[in-house]
Amino acid sequence: VQLVESGGGLVQPGGSLRLSCVASVSEFNLYDMGWYRQVPGKQRELVAVITSVLSTNYADPVKGRFTISRDNAKNTVFLQMNNLKPEDTAVYYCNAAEFWGAARVRYDYWGQGSQVTVSS
Repeated sequence: VQLVESGGGLVQPGGSLRLSCVASVSEFNLYDMGWYRQVPGKQRELVAVITSVLSTNYADPVKGRFTISRDNAKNTVFLQMNNLKPEDTAVYYCNAAEFWGAARVRYDYWGQGSQVTVSS
């Protein structure tokens, strides 16, 4: 599984960015897809997830500002980020999760990361 991210960059506070992640997998629709972020010295944290059945979940700090979506026909997941704040500055990672067997053992795959910097 290969995940290729794009769309990061530098933006002023209050601005918007859209991250994209293209997955080179078959049956993309069966994967839960998510975005995580990490700043130096801290653990990687969940930002948003969209499951294979299209349910979504967001971290509290981004609720109402970020929107996750997916296009299964294009094997792509998006993260629309609005009203960005300096504390959103981080490396953002795309995640694909698949679940195997009755025990639903989870396997995670990661993109290379995309830097998002919010600064004036």
